[in-house]
Amino acid sequence: MSVFPFDLRGFRFCAKNAGIKDDTLDFTVIVSDVPASAAAMFTQSRFCGAAIIVGREHVANGQLQAFVINSKNANVATGAQGLANIREVVQLVARELDIAPEDILPSSTGVIGWQLPMEGLRRAIPGLRQALLLNRPELAAQAIMTTDTHPKWRACRVGNATLVGMAKGSGMIEPNMATMLSYFVTDAAVPAESLKALLKEAVDLSFNMVSIDTDTSTSDTVAIMANGLGGAVDLEEFRQALQQMAIELAKEIARDGEGATKLVEVTVEQAESLAQAKRVAKAIVNSPLVKTAIFGADPNWGRIAMAIGKCEEQLHIVPERVAIAFGDLRMYDGHPLSQANLPALEAYLQGSEVKIHVSLGLGEARATVWGCDLSYEYVRINGEYTT
Repeated sequence: MSVFPFDLRGFRFCAKNAGIKDDTLDFTVIVSDVPASAAAMFTQSRFCGAAIIVGREHVANGQLQAFVINSKNANVATGAQGLANIREVVQLVARELDIAPEDILPSSTGVIGWQLPMEGLRRAIPGLRQALLLNRPELAAQAIMTTDTHPKWRACRVGNATLVGMAKGSGMIEPNMATMLSYFVTDAAVPAESLKALLKEAVDLSFNMVSIDTDTSTSDTVAIMANGLGGAVDLEEFRQALQQMAIELAKEIARDGEGATKLVEVTVEQAESLAQAKRVAKAIVNSPLVKTAIFGADPNWGRIAMAIGKCEEQLHIVPERVAIAFGDLRMYDGHPLSQANLPALEAYLQGSEVKIHVSLGLGEARATVWGCDLSYEYVRINGEYTT
């Protein structure tokens, strides 16, 4: 699914610097010319940000007209003042764009525990209408970044309509019924109830299958608007396009994990249930010992066995039924295979993508998750994050 010249009807984009932390882009608006069908999913963190509270309220009726996003400041753990600040941002943008405040979904991402610098935001919002541009999602994708190394976005055709998606995220990532920050816009005509179901399915197959460091963000949001200006589309074709785009963006997030040098894909099959397959796959991709072995190209496949084994509640897992492979290299099949495979495994682990396959020998369920290795750079980035 490649980025290409496209015509997305009725959506405009703007990215600005509001001086939130530095002089990079940190404030973006994505607006539809008309009210749009909408759906969203949010973090389940008990310490969610002020923007999540407002966003849940505004999308409840299945209609939105704009996304308003700031990076570099999460507006989390900021109390009543933080909530008042994000409501003011929404009101100011609504007045500038002449749309209803309740049709705006706000998002904030960045450092936790700091109030939004409202003076900078108040200066940045006037003139938004004149700055809006058609078909420039790359600007918004850049402005929502924090520690990302590059903007992440995709576009594709669905019938006579266009679907555009973008995402940010590279750390504090273990989504739970949501994702880091991700936004989809389409000019296809899709009812809100259909959008809600399609978005949940896509998220469960993509962003909820990603983990960088096991930490669920306080600001996770994934949202979609469909303004209908491109006409009706085949819902099955739209469903497949949304899923594929979400998976591609999820893999980009994993590949761009803070300090990451390798994309790690873990597939667990022949499980009793999807829940079991996902539980085991996440245990593998989240293990610091597995992640560091992959970073150092250490052919210590026993760390995969360790990660499977620590799923203590999975009582039916029997080592003699389990098989473990890296790419096409089978290392364990109910018993350890030849040590002569270790040099080949070490060579395989030198690559930029590592695929781990596990069979539990218990059933027919299957799950694939994505993550990354754990490098020295991850510690440096997060050790210096606030400053």
